[in-house]
Amino acid sequence: MSHPQAAVPHPYSALTPDAVLDACDAAGWRPDGRLLTLNSYENRVYQVWLEDGSARVLKFYRPGRWSREQIDEEHAFARELAEHEIPVVAPVFTGTHAGFIFAVYPRRGGRAPELDNPKTLEWIGRFIGRIHAVGSSKPFRFRESLDQKTFGAEPRAWLLEHGFVPPDLLEAWKAASAQALSGVEHCYARAGEVRPIRLHGDCHPGNILWSDEGPHFVDLDDARTGPAIQDLWMLLSGERAAMTRQLGAVLAGYELFMPFQRTELHLLEALRTLRLIHYSAWIARRWDDPAFPAAFPWFNTQRYWQDRILELREQIALMEENPLSP
Repeated sequence: MSHPQAAVPHPYSALTPDAVLDACDAAGWRPDGRLLTLNSYENRVYQVWLEDGSARVLKFYRPGRWSREQIDEEHAFARELAEHEIPVVAPVFTGTHAGFIFAVYPRRGGRAPELDNPKTLEWIGRFIGRIHAVGSSKPFRFRESLDQKTFGAEPRAWLLEHGFVPPDLLEAWKAASAQALSGVEHCYARAGEVRPIRLHGDCHPGNILWSDEGPHFVDLDDARTGPAIQDLWMLLSGERAAMTRQLGAVLAGYELFMPFQRTELHLLEALRTLRLIHYSAWIARRWDDPAFPAAFPWFNTQRYWQDRILELREQIALMEENPLSP
């Protein structure tokens, strides 16, 4: 099943190579004409080479997703972390060009972290602890929160309203997603009062680059207010015993700089469940962007929604288990 695509050109169709180079020049860096499109679906990101032989990374924000106040707050958070000597790649310029809000970043290379190494996990945990120590010092004013409503109820309602789920699977998906969100609610109830803080928000391994000096964190585009465990659970994978060991290594580093509220472990599978529902809605909301059907050709097929139903049923069972106990 494929959803009909809009005939109206997507705003990114106006972001030509010339527009990217002109934006770089207008920001005060002289490009030599070479650019490379970097991997990014939500925004458009380019590496631009300069006349002096160096390079910068230019990020053009998706129109209509964040307000200028929200983007400025993301950048202020990144600079605040950098001022505390936390290895976060912060922008050196923010402006507008051709109707796009864009930012210029220094180029930082790196490789994927070896998450099967406990020392690596502990090292990453130390830096996330430092991020959270700064993040807990004051709240966001404009950035969104990550909670049951924004990542659960709202994306589920949007998917149902816009008819992405195939008719013959609709009732099964509605039932599974409703039961899953009920399980999420019970997890939050067991966790009790959780103090929300400023987060990286999308701290998966792809947003952590490793060099000889250790990790550095990129892409605070999803920086939000939420529970601390949100920046930890995506580092865990495998069977329960493996995740328990991994979490122990992460927390060994984390708690050197930031206390961790153990009751938040009740939210681990709940947050994974919310991410699954939000992820389907995220792709669906972007389906008019030609980059999305090209990158996710399997989305909105019969098999896709069958797999999501099974996935939600698995999460329902996992949320009923006792939390990890590192």
